[in-house]
Amino acid sequence: MPTVSSHVALTLARHIDHVFGVMGNGNAYFLDALERSTDVAFTAVRHEAGGVVAADAYHRASGRLAAATATYGAGFTNTLTALAEAVQAHVPLVLVVGDEPTSGPRPWDVDQIAMAAAVGARTYTVGRADAAATTVIAIEHALIYRVPVVLAIPYDVAALDAGELPATPEPKRPAAVTPAGEFAHATVRRIAEALAAARRPLLLAGRGAWLAGASDALGTLADATGALTASTALGRGVFPRSEFDLGVTGGFGAEGAMELVRQADVAVVFGASLNQFTMRFGDLFAPGTRVFQVDIAPTATHPHVGGYVRGDAAVVARELTRQVLGLDTEPTDWRVSVDVAAARAYEPGDGIAPDGRLDPRSVAARIGGLLPADRVVVSDGGHFIGWANMYWPVASPDRMMMVGTAFQSIGLGWPSVAGAALARPGSTVVLTTGDGGGLMALADLETAVRVAGGRGLAVVWNDAAYGAEVNLYGLKGLAREPMLIPEVDFAALAAGVGAEGVVVRTLEDLDRLASWAAEPEAARRFLVLDCHISGQVIAPYQREIIRVNS
Repeated sequence: MPTVSSHVALTLARHIDHVFGVMGNGNAYFLDALERSTDVAFTAVRHEAGGVVAADAYHRASGRLAAATATYGAGFTNTLTALAEAVQAHVPLVLVVGDEPTSGPRPWDVDQIAMAAAVGARTYTVGRADAAATTVIAIEHALIYRVPVVLAIPYDVAALDAGELPATPEPKRPAAVTPAGEFAHATVRRIAEALAAARRPLLLAGRGAWLAGASDALGTLADATGALTASTALGRGVFPRSEFDLGVTGGFGAEGAMELVRQADVAVVFGASLNQFTMRFGDLFAPGTRVFQVDIAPTATHPHVGGYVRGDAAVVARELTRQVLGLDTEPTDWRVSVDVAAARAYEPGDGIAPDGRLDPRSVAARIGGLLPADRVVVSDGGHFIGWANMYWPVASPDRMMMVGTAFQSIGLGWPSVAGAALARPGSTVVLTTGDGGGLMALADLETAVRVAGGRGLAVVWNDAAYGAEVNLYGLKGLAREPMLIPEVDFAALAAGVGAEGVVVRTLEDLDRLASWAAEPEAARRFLVLDCHISGQVIAPYQREIIRVNS
C-alpha cells in the first residue's frame, strides 16, 4: 500500500537524483520507498552530519537540488552544524527526518522545529492527507529562497496508508531579478558611464555571478571596457579569460595582484557580498576607487559601495555592455600594459621551515603542479584554507567549495568528498583538511574512500595543533596546551579503510602524487597525503586577522 513515507519519497524523487544519510527508526519507511520505488540513488554515510555535508557538496558541484535524510532525536541533532552551514551558504537542500509522534514527545524526542529554526531552517511536517503537497511546498521553499528546509515525518504517521499518489504541481523556481524603477535604471547608466570613462577599470565577481550564469556576459563586459578581472574565493574561474584575471581577492590574493586592485579607479562588483575577508578588512580598494555593486540582496552590503543596483548579474552585465558600447568609447589598455601573470604569482616558500618541518607554501606549490587538471577541490575549515585557494586554481566556481567557512566550522571535510565525487563522476576530487578537522570528521573517512575510490585524494595539513587558535590566541599569550593535538598518523588511519596513505616529511615524498596521477584510475586507491607541516608559517589571510585583532 502507498504509505505517507512513500508519498514523500515518490514526490521528492521527481526533483532529485541522489540522497545522502544514515538510516534509523524515523526514516526507515522513507528509505524503503526510495530504494524500492524510485531511481534515486542513496549513499550511506557514517554520521548524520555527513549526510547533510555530502548533499551540500553535491549541490555546490552540480547545481542540483540537494537531499539528505536522518532519523529523529539524536540523529537530527547530529545534523545541526552541517545544517547551519548550508543555511549560511544558501544551499537549496531538503533534509527528510523522522519526528516525534503526533500523540506527543517521548523521553528521547526534542523540539526539532525549534532547533531547526534556531539555525535558520524552516520545518514542514507532513500528514496522512497532505504528504505529497507538503513535499512540493518544501522543495519550492528551498529553491526560491536558496536555503535548506527540514521535511519531517512524524513517527506514528510514517507507515500509514495514504492512498494513491495525487498529482502535484511543479514547484516554482526563482526568476531572474531585473533592475526595477527609475532610480535603478539611472544607476545602471551611471555605472556604464563610469566604466566607459575609467582608465583602470576592474570587474570583481563572486559565487552569485556564477549561479546567475553570468560568466560569458561578464567576459564580454570586460572586453568592452578593457577591465582587469578578479573573483572572490568562491567565484574563482568565473571570468572566461584567465590572461587578464588577477585571481582571488582578499587574504587569499597575491600581493602583486592586490596592488593592482588598489590602482583601479572604477570597480564593479557582481554577485559578491564583500565580506570582511574579501575586502581585506576594508583595505581592498583605495580610498579614491569608485565602487559599484550588483547583487540580488535588498541593499548594498558594504559601506564602500557608492552605487548599488539590485539585479541578476547576467542581466545587468549585458545591459552595461550594451550601454558602454553605445557610448562609442575605446576600451582602456590597462590590462595589456601590466604583467598579470607575475602579479598573481605566490611565494614559493622555503622548502623547510626553521623548526625542521615542511613549509606549507612549498608543499602547496608542489602539489598544485602535480594535481590533475580536471579536478574539484573541497575544503574543510581551519588555518590551512588559504593554501588550496592560493596554489590550486580551478576551472570554475563549481570546482572549488569551502564547506564550513560560511558558519566558521571545522570537521566537515571528509563527507564533502562523497558529494563532490558523485556530482562530478569524471573528475579527481581533492580534499584539503587539517589534522583537527580531519579527526573531527573521521567517521566519514570511510565514506570518502568508498565513494571516490581512485578518483579521490586528501591532503592533510598536519601541524599537531589547531593552527588558527595558535595564531590568534597563542600569540597573545594564552595557554597553548588546549590548542595542541598529539601527532596522528593519518596515513595509517587511511590504510585501515582501504586507502593508500603516504607520510610526507620532505618535498620528495610528494613524488608519489606524481606517479599516482599517472596511473590509470582503476589501478589506484584513494590517496591520503599526511603532510607534516610547520605551524610557524602563518597564512597571509591569518596575518590580516591578527593585525585587525591586535
